[in-house]
Amino acid sequence: MAEPIIRAEGLGKMYMLGQAAQRERYTALRDVLGRSVRNVGRRALDIARGRAPPARPRAEPFWALKDVGFEIAEGEVVGVIGRNGAGKSTLLKILSRITEPSEGRVTIGGRVASLLEVGTGFHPELTGRENVFLNGSILGMSHGEIQRKFDEIVSFAGVERFIDTPVKRYSSGMQVRLAFSVAAHLEPEILVVDEVLAVGDAEFQKKCLGKMGEVSSREGRTVLFVSHQLGMVQRLCSRGIVLSHGRVDFDGPVSAAIERHMTAMAHRQTEDDERLLAALGGYEIAITRVETFSASGQAIDQLPWDQPFQVRVRLRVRGPVAGRLLGVAVDSHRGGRVTTWVTDLADVVAAGDEHAEVALEVAPGILAPGAYSLAVAVTEASLAVIHLRDGESPFAIVDTGSAMAAFTNVDYGVALIPGKWSPAASPVPSDPPAAAAE
Repeated sequence: MAEPIIRAEGLGKMYMLGQAAQRERYTALRDVLGRSVRNVGRRALDIARGRAPPARPRAEPFWALKDVGFEIAEGEVVGVIGRNGAGKSTLLKILSRITEPSEGRVTIGGRVASLLEVGTGFHPELTGRENVFLNGSILGMSHGEIQRKFDEIVSFAGVERFIDTPVKRYSSGMQVRLAFSVAAHLEPEILVVDEVLAVGDAEFQKKCLGKMGEVSSREGRTVLFVSHQLGMVQRLCSRGIVLSHGRVDFDGPVSAAIERHMTAMAHRQTEDDERLLAALGGYEIAITRVETFSASGQAIDQLPWDQPFQVRVRLRVRGPVAGRLLGVAVDSHRGGRVTTWVTDLADVVAAGDEHAEVALEVAPGILAPGAYSLAVAVTEASLAVIHLRDGESPFAIVDTGSAMAAFTNVDYGVALIPGKWSPAASPVPSDPPAAAAE
């Protein structure tokens, strides 16, 4: 069995939080000694005057990563996902050798190119041309290698007209295009990309995804990709690692990883909404629960593609329902909104009801197999939002024998649009006979 190109064993990274930790970080020894003498004098003066000495600020340890372990084989494309503060960027910085772990170790069997921040290594006073050579050298490219690839780098970034203009006059989008182009043409064994592609426009994002796919599939290089755009992760990656509170919460197929992440986010949204309701004293109309049910009335988180299902929304009503709307939207884990249903609350909630439950029937065979969640909102007719709950009731549509099931790794899209197949009314005329050679 081949050795993994990346192996992490018991990785941990600890930071010290608090004023004391920040103050001591870059302080010279003479300043520390001088301050210690002054502090002793102040404490003695406080005691003499009968005042309690001030409490010393304490630094608290914070583990950004704790006991993280995994192996990545050569050529794998791995998405690292998790909510903000889960430890994703810290992990990538350790893998890129930007920072050292506090415990554990990581073994890397190849050259790493990292694109963690927009324009890292760019000098604003230098031109784009000069920065290509500077940034390429920082990333480990030789001068000859940069010269050979220079035209390709500039063409990919789309900044040919401005290549001799100082970078300080570039937009952030131009900078990220040029920075990504340099890193992508480094031809590393391992490419590490943090959430930077969101800065570029849609056309450039498509080019980046194509380049990263080419790097992994055609050239057999390893890619680690961090993004909150789950559609990009789904499209690019075959494996997903979910981080939660600095630990690996899940490591497996990317679809299952995204579903796990969405479920965790939905639970967190529910907790946040409950805290918000308690803090604000509630809304006039509040969404208290969102669930999906099968046709038989069972609460579900997955169902066959050819079965109907029901969305139930519970409401607490402390205001008028007239002129107010209830909307339920379906979001795909790939990052797009599939469809939205809207109804007038007055049609489904009786006047005077303080608690109500609304049911939405969804016909079978509409959603393609995949993972989904719901966004539910109560709005005014003028589209002023009264209460919104996003990422609710994650569920999966599973293929139990559609025509597409004969294929593997097929992108169904997100909707199954009915169509009628039949023989053509009249046969297609056969091709005319080829003309005889003269």
